[in-house]
Amino acid sequence: MQLKIMMPKKKHLSASRAPLILFLCQMISALEVPLDLVQPPTITQQSPKDYIIDPRENIVIQCEAKGKPPPSFSWTRNGTHFDIDKDPLVTMKSGSGTLTVNIMSEGKAETYEGVYQCTARNERGAAISNNIVIRPSRSPLWTKEKLERITLRNGQSLVLPCRPPVGLPPPIIFWMDNSFQRLPQSERVSQGLNGDLYFSNVLPEDTREDYICYARFNHTQTIQQKQPISVKVISVDELNDTIAANLSDTEFYGAKSHRERPPTFLTPEGNASRKEELRGNVLSLECIAEGLPTPIIYWIKEDGTLPINRTFYRNFKKTLQIVQVTEADSGNYQCIAKNALGAIHHVISVTVKAAPYWIIAPQNLVLSPGEDGTLICRANGNPKPRISWLLNGVPIEIAPDDPSRKIDGDTIIFSNVQERSSAVYQCNASNEYGYLLANAFVNVLAEPPRILTSADTLYQVIANRPALLDCAFFGSPLPTIEWFKGAKGSALREDIYVLHENGTLEIPVAQKDSTGTYTCVARNKLGMAKNDIHLEIKDPTRIIKQPEYAVVQRGSTVSFECIVKHDHTLIPTVMWLKDHRELPSDGRFTVDKDHLVVADVNDDDGGTYTCVANTTLDNVSASAVLRVVAPTPTPAPIYDVPNPPFDLELTDQLDRSVQLSWTPGDDNNSPISKFIIEYEDAMHEPGLWHHQTEVPGAQTTAQLKLSPYVNYSFRVMAVNSLGRSLPSEASEQYLTKAAEPDKNPTAVEGLGSEPDNLVITWKPLNGFESNGPGLQYKVSWRQKDGDDEWTSMVVADVSKYIVSGTPTFVPYLIKVQALNDAGFAPEPAVVLGHSGEDLPMVAPGNVHVNVVNSTLAEVHWDPVPLKSIRGHLQGYRIYYWKAQSLSTRNRRHIEKKILTFQGSKTHGMLPGLEPFSHYTLNVRVVNGKGEGPASPDRVFNTPEGVPSAPSSLKIVNPTLDSLTLEWEPPSHPNGVLTEYTLKYQPINSTHELGPLVDLKIPANKTRWTLKNLNFSTRYKFYFYAQTAAGSGNQITEEAITTVDEAGILPPDVGAGKAMASRQVDIATQGWFIGLMCAVALLILILLIVCFIRRNKGGKYPVKEKEDAHADPEIQPMKEDDGTFGEYSDAEDHKPLKKGSRTPSDRTVKKEDSDDSLVDYGEGVNGQFNEDGSFIGQYSGKKEKEPAEGNESSEAPSPVNAMNSFV
Repeated sequence: MQLKIMMPKKKHLSASRAPLILFLCQMISALEVPLDLVQPPTITQQSPKDYIIDPRENIVIQCEAKGKPPPSFSWTRNGTHFDIDKDPLVTMKSGSGTLTVNIMSEGKAETYEGVYQCTARNERGAAISNNIVIRPSRSPLWTKEKLERITLRNGQSLVLPCRPPVGLPPPIIFWMDNSFQRLPQSERVSQGLNGDLYFSNVLPEDTREDYICYARFNHTQTIQQKQPISVKVISVDELNDTIAANLSDTEFYGAKSHRERPPTFLTPEGNASRKEELRGNVLSLECIAEGLPTPIIYWIKEDGTLPINRTFYRNFKKTLQIVQVTEADSGNYQCIAKNALGAIHHVISVTVKAAPYWIIAPQNLVLSPGEDGTLICRANGNPKPRISWLLNGVPIEIAPDDPSRKIDGDTIIFSNVQERSSAVYQCNASNEYGYLLANAFVNVLAEPPRILTSADTLYQVIANRPALLDCAFFGSPLPTIEWFKGAKGSALREDIYVLHENGTLEIPVAQKDSTGTYTCVARNKLGMAKNDIHLEIKDPTRIIKQPEYAVVQRGSTVSFECIVKHDHTLIPTVMWLKDHRELPSDGRFTVDKDHLVVADVNDDDGGTYTCVANTTLDNVSASAVLRVVAPTPTPAPIYDVPNPPFDLELTDQLDRSVQLSWTPGDDNNSPISKFIIEYEDAMHEPGLWHHQTEVPGAQTTAQLKLSPYVNYSFRVMAVNSLGRSLPSEASEQYLTKAAEPDKNPTAVEGLGSEPDNLVITWKPLNGFESNGPGLQYKVSWRQKDGDDEWTSMVVADVSKYIVSGTPTFVPYLIKVQALNDAGFAPEPAVVLGHSGEDLPMVAPGNVHVNVVNSTLAEVHWDPVPLKSIRGHLQGYRIYYWKAQSLSTRNRRHIEKKILTFQGSKTHGMLPGLEPFSHYTLNVRVVNGKGEGPASPDRVFNTPEGVPSAPSSLKIVNPTLDSLTLEWEPPSHPNGVLTEYTLKYQPINSTHELGPLVDLKIPANKTRWTLKNLNFSTRYKFYFYAQTAAGSGNQITEEAITTVDEAGILPPDVGAGKAMASRQVDIATQGWFIGLMCAVALLILILLIVCFIRRNKGGKYPVKEKEDAHADPEIQPMKEDDGTFGEYSDAEDHKPLKKGSRTPSDRTVKKEDSDDSLVDYGEGVNGQFNEDGSFIGQYSGKKEKEPAEGNESSEAPSPVNAMNSFV
């Protein structure tokens, strides 16, 4: 028995309409026309309707289509034909309608703004694209403005305006500080939908200088910054201090913070507002209130409820969002702001409009000649869209008539179609909010059936599950499908089989006896086709022994059992999960064939353990819970690096980009600051991870730029203040498509290694840069000054190519271009190189020397001809050496010196020559290969120079009045010595220098004696030699003549140099001490005689004593009067004792005068005779009264004069 394709009759359809529905379903199932059959064009890819371009990049407007024969393409711009050939910047991709506008080389993107439409046409019709509106993105700068500092009291409300520049598309707004840190937001402080920053009430901590609004224009990847706003919040204490400073002490002052108040709305204004949104968009309603305390926002919908699965609250419930909004979401929404002092509400009336959307979009229609068909274009919207039809891009009202079609509003009915009826129809549904455009072709074909599913396909299905056997087909007229089972065509009972409209046979519950071969047969009036399908039914995988719930104590061991039974032809894999994740990589977890064992259980091991058994066809699982008892006290927080991210997923996979998302691991009590993304190229550098990018810690997705022909894997690491986490598990691999290389090799050079070759080298591209398989290099070269064509050679992936048989040192133009199996890299830059060098052929000529002075000579030469250099001129090299010294006439080992002068210089200086010497030199030219021949030797002599210092100077045989000097001549006389000069001068005890004596000594002397010197005197000597060129450096010495021959020994001169000694102090000499003792004894005798005579003289009137005291002849010596004052005791160097003096105020004190006659009396009162008046004046009292007038209060004491000398 055979089974024919039949659609199950639906209970709500009448019997008369069932055949039409069956016909339409069959038609839809056969829309995919094989590409080898004639068919009208179909647009397969096009740019979006609203196409915002990056003005820094070339404009690419996509238009791809398929058809048989392949379609041709044309474009309109702003409704008129766009002649691409007349615009040199516009090119159309071969075999495609995609346009590329090359604005990177010249031109501006604004020039190409407009509405573009593509038409794909072949002999069967024309398909058109949407109207593609091209607009360049704009990221304008912020308008310059002067922002004053905002000062307000604690508790007041504040709105910081952002007012970003109008960009295309609109920018994303966010607030940050100078450190690029996002400003914290809360129920009190938040950003509105318009970008402004709202403060319900301000606090002192809101004071800062850097409130900065940023606008990020994602399309051009630019960020614009507003001028920083400065906010100063004055606290109560600051306000009181300010008031106090401006009021008198008697005035009362005091300030309170801004008083508490009920809420009022900052936005929107008033009690009601209106909002209009389009169907399918996100409806965003916002209410931000100020007040103190900070108000809380609530939302309700009047006469309805908020949709549960589509409603979200943002911005601390200040924003209500409803996604995928529909007309049913229209209505009144009420936001309520509430705090402890009251509440306020605002009603937002929402109206949802709708751009056109499809109810039934027209589908391609394949008919055979004489058949009937229908195109239906049904759309809805608010307001209701208008439906219009086009034929091959032309309004159907002005298109050629076709008797086989009839237009009935949104439907076109075809009857008795013929091949000429093939065309492409366009349906346009539009209203004020947008339009829909759909292409649907009518293709009239006569084609026998064909089976598109591969022959002898094997299906394996688990028992008791549905089995779907595919049989894709095509034919015109639409074929009927029949299924047979077995070679003998056993009957398929309709009660256990379902045949789908696309030809698929479904077995709702496959059993073991369903195994076998099934045959799909397609028939129409033009022929028949069949295909065999094989089905195998497998036993299901089962867990016959499941893990069981367990309660264990900490530190013990637990075991879970999992025994699996499966089909013997399938190989299962068993894995264990903990809390739906992989088991920890811990040696305490052991998995064998049927068991999971956890040793040394701790509290973290508690959770759900799942055994999962997988085969290629099915999987089963069973779980059990482990509870760990006797938990330890809650430990202190552990601060550590983050746990690695997990659950990496790649989406939006394009040729040059992909989106990576992940789930962060535990931050371990330290917030994650950023994520680091690395990639591995498993094709070129397996196992080596490279840095890709970094994203902020709040971001869990990243758009990654990719290179062609790289097998990417990604991993993510989290970073916090303690360091970097372990890497995540690698993502799935993603192999990007191959493309031609983006760049050419760098460091291209052309240098010859031999005189007859050119070695071209370059830095090759790495595998990552190759962009595709089959990387090679096209090496091209030609002589720079010739008319030869480029010679090229394609070489493998190497870094060098040698061109042989070249002339010596000839300039070549070189270029190296990369290519692979996908094509060539851009045209490479041309590099100048040279073939190999050879040694120079000619020596420099006309070499002559100009002696500048005794140590410097200037050498001149003529340059060699450039052709004789045969290479890159490096410079000229002078070889010179000293043959002999003219002063010593002795030859020595010749040491050649070399000086190189870079470039094309024709002269150079030879420094550091030795004076009075005989030199020889020659000159050679140098290139990259080496030196050329030497020029003929040139000789020259240096003139005399000044000599060096004498090699040594010694002072020997010092006497009372003579010193003998011995010396050795200079080691470098630098000429003929003419004489020596000796200068000397004495040095006194204060190191002052005496007169300088200048003495000339013949050059042949090495010893000289100086006579008639002062005894016991230090001399300093300056000694130097002279030549005809002048005086050389001097050598100095010091020496001392002896004092006498008996008492003072001469200094030790055994070492060959005069020894410095202290100048002899005359106060320490024996003869001087004896002389002073004799003088002191004589004075003492005179004093005794005077004293005796005074005692014999009777009474001494005071007047006589005053007169005697006033006599200058008997005044004590002043400390600066006598020559003896400069001598002091050699042992202790004490200052001389001062004599007795009368102070200027005529007051004599005990401590000022020690020479009263009382000191020499027999008693305390010093009574020398019977005269009481005398005794009264010279009594030895402790304190004396000041004298009156000019009279002296005491007589001169002879002892004071003695004290002046001692």
